Amino acid sequence: MRSPKAMGMAVILAIPLALTAPTTAASAAVPPDISLTAVKAHLTQLQSIATANGGNRAHGRPGHLASANYVKGLLDGAGFTTTLQPFTYSGATGYNVIADWPGGDPNDILMVGGHLDSVTAGPGINDNGSGSAAILETALEVSRQALAPTKHLRFAWWGAEELGLRGSQYYVNNLPSSERTKIKGYLNFDMVGSPNPGYFLYDGDNSDGTGSGPGPAGSAQLEATLQAYFASIGVPTRGTDFDGRSDYGPFISVGIPAGGTFTGAEGIKSSAQATLWGGTAGQAFDACYHRACDTTANINDTALNRNADAIANAVWTIATGTPPTPPTTVYSDTFETATGWTTNPGATDTATLGQWERGDPEATTSGGAKQLGTTVSGSNDLVTGRLAGAAAGDYDLDGGTTSVRSPAITLPSGTLNLSFSWYLAHGSNASSADFL
Repeated sequence: MRSPKAMGMAVILAIPLALTAPTTAASAAVPPDISLTAVKAHLTQLQSIATANGGNRAHGRPGHLASANYVKGLLDGAGFTTTLQPFTYSGATGYNVIADWPGGDPNDILMVGGHLDSVTAGPGINDNGSGSAAILETALEVSRQALAPTKHLRFAWWGAEELGLRGSQYYVNNLPSSERTKIKGYLNFDMVGSPNPGYFLYDGDNSDGTGSGPGPAGSAQLEATLQAYFASIGVPTRGTDFDGRSDYGPFISVGIPAGGTFTGAEGIKSSAQATLWGGTAGQAFDACYHRACDTTANINDTALNRNADAIANAVWTIATGTPPTPPTTVYSDTFETATGWTTNPGATDTATLGQWERGDPEATTSGGAKQLGTTVSGSNDLVTGRLAGAAAGDYDLDGGTTSVRSPAITLPSGTLNLSFSWYLAHGSNASSADFL
């Protein structure tokens, strides 16, 4: 470290100074390939339930309760602890299905959800039988593999989303704050098999710079995990705003990070999007959105298969990854004790005043603060000209250079990270020759 001549210049290394070996990357269990056939079998069941109950699975209608019981029955048989959570909206009873997989850190919960209700106009197979079925098959695969995640896994199928996120809002509102803080991430999957699909990810980091801004801290990491999966299979993705249209809304409103995928609803696919993903430009991503024709015929198998695998990949990657090991400190110094730093080690210094020393930098002012009079680590820094003096310029580093060298440090192989804090001040008469 060298510092040259300055008029009215003070240089402080405000430490700790540290060399660290990098962290070990997190590892995770290998994600499964979710069976498209199995996911579509769930969609067939949801279609049959709607057909037998007036053509829909809407809030307060028998088709919704039958759908909830279908999901709950499979999860009960697979070893989940399940709850059918009733709530009332608009004079009718709706239901959330909540399923907890045993094990994992109860204070570090990954939650995965999507809505199970349809509109009254149709059976709601893409919206949102697709997300419900893909999440369900992922949960059942967790059971088949006897997954032992490091995080606690919780799955949810929401009621009355189509009436304004009523089920998920009820769930979040009725969680004690101490329980909310345990949920470290929520993944939402709503419409993942649109017949003219796009591949959208909720824009957790606001990299698109549009709409409502980024999600709560941690949302960017959820987005990155999903993005990495699609990149691995050669499928480009684009962001979609947290616009409040689905069940992530109540979660991000209380600061829980969120992410998820979406293949498009009534929006029109552009020419650029058709070039990117295929399909038909100038037509809706889902022309049967909220219509009676949202049946099992209203599904793109490729999109459904890719998204089901993306859900499983995210669950396995996030829930089973071990936290990275903390960095190993190779060397650090707070300068609170003398550790053998040597001033002018090469006998090359030319400065006659203000040379490097370990000490407490006294506050100085000349046209503004020049030496702050504070340290980062306690009472001492490595500083040039620690004394203030009676006049501007007293004890400043003037007329040459000063150097200082640390004790010998044995470095391990591999990449190392160096971190330190420093502060440099100089007067208005300083030049480009004044530098650290």
